[in-house]
Amino acid sequence: MSELDATDRRILTVLQKEGRITNAELSERVNLSPSACHRRTQRLEEEGFIAGYVALLDPRRLGRPTTVYVEITLQGQADELLDAFEREVARIPDILECHLMAGQADYLLKILAQDTEDFARIHRQYLSRLPGVRQMHSSFALRTVVQTTALAV
Repeated sequence: MSELDATDRRILTVLQKEGRITNAELSERVNLSPSACHRRTQRLEEEGFIAGYVALLDPRRLGRPTTVYVEITLQGQADELLDAFEREVARIPDILECHLMAGQADYLLKILAQDTEDFARIHRQYLSRLPGVRQMHSSFALRTVVQTTALAV
C-alpha cells in the first residue's frame, strides 16, 4: 500500500464533499490531467482509502428527525454474550450505528426515529429484546451543532 501525497489528499478532500464530481472537474481542482487524476482515484479506491460512494439522505425529509443515542450495559463480557448481542443489534433496521465502547457503557447506539412514540415502538419491538442487557439509557438530541462525514486528510 502506498503513502498519500499532497495530491492524493486533495483528491480525497474534494471527493468527500463532492462525490458526484466528474473526473474532468476533479482533475482541474487538483491540477492534474484527467488521465492522471483517474489513475490516482482508481488507486485510492483499490487500496481502500476510498471505501465507497453514497448518497447522504436528509432524515427530516424522510420523516425521521429525532436522533436518539442509547447507551447499553451488558450483564457480562463473555465472548458469547457480546457475539449474541452484536448479531441481534445488526438486525435492527432503525439503528444507524453501534459502537463497542470503553467506559461505563458497553455499547453506544445511534437511532433515528420519527418522534418519541416511534422510539417507544423501536424500544418495545427491538431494544427490550436484545440479549444480555443489564441497563439501557436513552438520550434525545435537541439540536445537531456539527455533523460531517468528511475526515481531515
